[in-house]
Amino acid sequence: MTVSKRLIYVAAGLVGLAALLAGIGAWIVFGPNTPAYEGERTVTIPQRDFDAAVDSLDAAGLLASESTFRLVANATGWDQQIKPGHYAFASGVSSYDILDTIRKGLQTPVRVTIPPGRGPRIVAAVMGRNLKFSKDDFLSTLHDSTLARELDVDPGHLFGYMLPATYEFYWQTPADEIVRRVKQHFDAFYQRELADAAADVGLTKLEVLTLASIVEWEAYVEEEKKTIAGVYMNRLEDQWPLQADPTIQYVLIDTKGSRTSRVLYEHLEIEHPYNTYINGGLPPGPITNPARSTLRAAASPESHNYYFFAADGSGGHRFSRTLREHNQAAREYHRKLDEWEREREEQEE
Repeated sequence: MTVSKRLIYVAAGLVGLAALLAGIGAWIVFGPNTPAYEGERTVTIPQRDFDAAVDSLDAAGLLASESTFRLVANATGWDQQIKPGHYAFASGVSSYDILDTIRKGLQTPVRVTIPPGRGPRIVAAVMGRNLKFSKDDFLSTLHDSTLARELDVDPGHLFGYMLPATYEFYWQTPADEIVRRVKQHFDAFYQRELADAAADVGLTKLEVLTLASIVEWEAYVEEEKKTIAGVYMNRLEDQWPLQADPTIQYVLIDTKGSRTSRVLYEHLEIEHPYNTYINGGLPPGPITNPARSTLRAAASPESHNYYFFAADGSGGHRFSRTLREHNQAAREYHRKLDEWEREREEQEE
């Protein structure tokens, strides 16, 4: 074999080797580096730290090979360009794709559901688990008097305007911005669906919200919401005290830190602005954040001549026109309560 032929073979071999190495390099950089899974997996990267980001990606089940990911990150220099946030990745993406998404901060919004009729601490806990700020940050924001005035809300009433729904927020969105956005949703919903009906029955926005918040804690049966709202409207129009047990539960939460399984006569005597047994009219503001259906019921209460209702033991209520009818219904319900308590005590023995 001549020297020239040997040189040709060597050159060809080197070219082939270079091509092989290039292919391997391209596969390392651009080849899939996630396990096989359906749909997308999400990950929250809490800080600008590469090692912490790797730990988060690995914990989320997003890295087939941690060493490959680190190799690509070091080669590109993108290990120094980590942007905190919430990200989503489909199966089969490469280390390059994951790093490129994170360094550019191409986040996926976080879906957060605000439930109806819960306390501020529960909603704050949901927010704190899913977003950058803490539960305490959100609670402080709800009690921010400057923010409340900016949103044309009495201080202390902001939580009532946290309209239940599923929202999408970016992970690092500040708590005050989230409160602003949810309040905007409430205002838009009120104007679109409730304003005209509320005007017809002579209620302001705050009065609708406050009435709805009481109905929210009172009604377990959806079909009863308008009927219950109608009872309270009848009592308001005739200047009767509302005598709404949910407001007593709110008083107990505010003064003792928890609600009770059974409202007692002694609870009805607690001096508090939200005690509707000793104070006339609606309480100063909402006791919880009512659902949309409850807000609709408060803005369009059923027209009837009921002034009382008592639980029937099945989740619903018996409605009464007179105190005599109501007392009979209440006695029957309390008998059931006593029976249930005896049965429970016997089972625990």
